[in-house]
Amino acid sequence: MVNKTKKTIPAAKKPSKAKKSVAKTTKKANSSNSDNANPYYNPILMLQEFLKLEAAGGAILIFCAGLALIVANSPLFHTYQTFLHETTAVIGIGTFELEKDIIHWINDGLMAIFFFHVGLEIKREVMEGMLSTKEQLILPIIAAIGGMVFPGLIFFLINDGSGIKESMNGWAIPTATDIAFAIGILSVLGKRVPIALKVFLLALAIIDDLGAIVIIAMFYTSNLDISNLLMGGVFVAGLFALNRSKVSKGSMYLLLGLALWVCVLKSGIHATLAGVIAAFAIPLQIPGERRSLLRQLEHDLNPFIAFIVLPIFAFANAGVNLDGITLQHLAEPVALGVIAGLVIGKPVGITLFTWVFTKLKIAKLPKGMHMKHVAAVSLLAGIGFTMSIFIATLGYKGQQVHMVEFLREAKIGILLGSFVAATVGLIALWLILRNDKEISPESEANDLNPNR
Repeated sequence: MVNKTKKTIPAAKKPSKAKKSVAKTTKKANSSNSDNANPYYNPILMLQEFLKLEAAGGAILIFCAGLALIVANSPLFHTYQTFLHETTAVIGIGTFELEKDIIHWINDGLMAIFFFHVGLEIKREVMEGMLSTKEQLILPIIAAIGGMVFPGLIFFLINDGSGIKESMNGWAIPTATDIAFAIGILSVLGKRVPIALKVFLLALAIIDDLGAIVIIAMFYTSNLDISNLLMGGVFVAGLFALNRSKVSKGSMYLLLGLALWVCVLKSGIHATLAGVIAAFAIPLQIPGERRSLLRQLEHDLNPFIAFIVLPIFAFANAGVNLDGITLQHLAEPVALGVIAGLVIGKPVGITLFTWVFTKLKIAKLPKGMHMKHVAAVSLLAGIGFTMSIFIATLGYKGQQVHMVEFLREAKIGILLGSFVAATVGLIALWLILRNDKEISPESEANDLNPNR
């Protein structure tokens, strides 16, 4: 016979109602956290790793842009132009063929991978990162809106009445921010830069990228092919069906993503948007699996984007021939609108919108940040470069003489405006942070780790 004894819990160990409530809340929070499958995951460490890559990528970006300028103003210019614009490459399966010149393969193909990476980054940040709560999201959205409205408005005012309506096509050029370039400049200041400032600039640039995606879809799309658009819709439905079915095989998403890219390329919408749509279909976390397909793809693509895709894009698009360029060209409406938009419009819009909405208590600054930090870092947001050049190539397409000249003026404005914004922003931040203590990345990661 087995003796059964009734176990009793001492009264002192019974959880109080308050403790039950806390436990219940904690359990609920943990259940909603996609990382509970991996308690060792530290998003701050991931962010620090990303920032290091962006900084290194920014340095290579500057080098490739400089190299492109040297080549474009040397005896190699004709070879450079011929290779990019007259050399074609063909891919095909059976009777299906795609033939494009090299510059289009870079701008439509490689940049689609870049936008896919941007889409992954945006989705992760909204679901679990620096944009995952209302408080975290509202400030960079407000700042980014100000940083897009003011540059666009300044460009419009300068080019309104210029005589050629196509000059207005570039209004969105100064609305963009180059993440890699800006973070690269910020990294020059070393360990004195608090992560809150880096996060603000990064979140601002991410919202800027999202804004640029919307602008491209709405304002730089023409001659729609409805049949390819409908076929693309079928592949979009397939991608999100994979997501709903909790499929974690990356190859399945790759096949449908490539098919979507081809349909979008032929539809009249810019092909890079296919990358963003495909990224939004990638699942962040699948129940029962420790591996996150989205995080893995983002992590694996980081060095490829930073060290291959963006440097190739910079080399192919930053090569501006300066032959015959005088100060008079900088006073042309397109160049002047881009420079003024990046150097003046960006910082004024970001700082003013941030100040107004924090005073109205609609948004609040992160701990340790003040308006002087916002004003200084907003100058770095005027580094348009990659995305600005990309929008310029969309706005001023064609071989007409005035369109070719507008594109050259826009690129000169982007290069000069980005250089001025980087220089002034770096000086302003150095003056503000020069007396601050250096911050240990390890202790910062441990202190700010939400999974600790």
